[in-house]
Amino acid sequence: MLCCVSIYTTQHIIDAGKKVKNTRIQIAKPDIIKHFDEEMPRVLNQKDIAAALSKQRAFWRLAQRTNTQNFIQFLVEHAKLKRFEFPFPYRSEHRYAWGDVPLLEVLLSVKKDAYFSHYTAVRMHGLTEQVPKIIYLNHEQRLGPQKSSLAQGRIDAAFSRRPRVSQNAIDFGDVHICLVNGMNTNQLGVVNEQVTYDGDAAVKVRLTNIERTLIDIVVRPVYSGGVFEVQKAFQLAKDRVSVNALAAMLQKIGFGYPYHQAIGYYLEHAGYKPQSLDLLRRFPMEYDFYLANQMGETEYVKEWRLHIPKGF
Repeated sequence: MLCCVSIYTTQHIIDAGKKVKNTRIQIAKPDIIKHFDEEMPRVLNQKDIAAALSKQRAFWRLAQRTNTQNFIQFLVEHAKLKRFEFPFPYRSEHRYAWGDVPLLEVLLSVKKDAYFSHYTAVRMHGLTEQVPKIIYLNHEQRLGPQKSSLAQGRIDAAFSRRPRVSQNAIDFGDVHICLVNGMNTNQLGVVNEQVTYDGDAAVKVRLTNIERTLIDIVVRPVYSGGVFEVQKAFQLAKDRVSVNALAAMLQKIGFGYPYHQAIGYYLEHAGYKPQSLDLLRRFPMEYDFYLANQMGETEYVKEWRLHIPKGF
């Protein structure tokens, strides 16, 4: 009988300790929520949450045994914190959102200075009639050495091969997310805008502007739905794009390959004014070029020194 009493008493003490522990953080819950509502960003990483816990622990009167993981779990279960896991092959990323935060806003925190590009920017600018199920998130490479000079044989060989495609991609719900490690342009043409993307609610995002978007999709049609979608984007952008700004941007980027020849062809094919085409004709045309990789049977457009898919 004494043994049973001893067991009951021990268990009672444990339960009482748990109750005190839970009560302490529960008592602090309104202050914690107020702090996250007013002082914290909508999208956070674990370091942000750990720093808040460390700074506010005394004020919230939380026990030292309440570590970051305990704190996060409490906020997920009893407050407005939501956990996002992005298991990218090269590096898995974890983020937290306070309240209902759109996926696009969460994704921009995955990489420093990231922005939406290619087919995603095309969609955001209303330059496609399709509904892409892939999101392209661009984070630029560090500045590196300049590429070697061009030669016709190298151009021919490069475009006879399949285009390089980022393997740093995941399925997330009903979308595919692709991290693009793009050329360093010092964020040229990247803007902050309110957009709607497959939903009624507007969200503020970083993305390439129309001129930069058109350049990017010419450079990487594989990230843009293919050459027919690129052509459609040029048609839909006709009354909104500044070809002067596009040409200036193209010159500033300074591509090794003569992408201006492909851009000039798209502009002409979409019915842009002759003055606009002249801006692209001012660039040198020293090599034959290609609209895309591995096009199969092609035709040659002499004016732009450009190989295009037959019948395009």
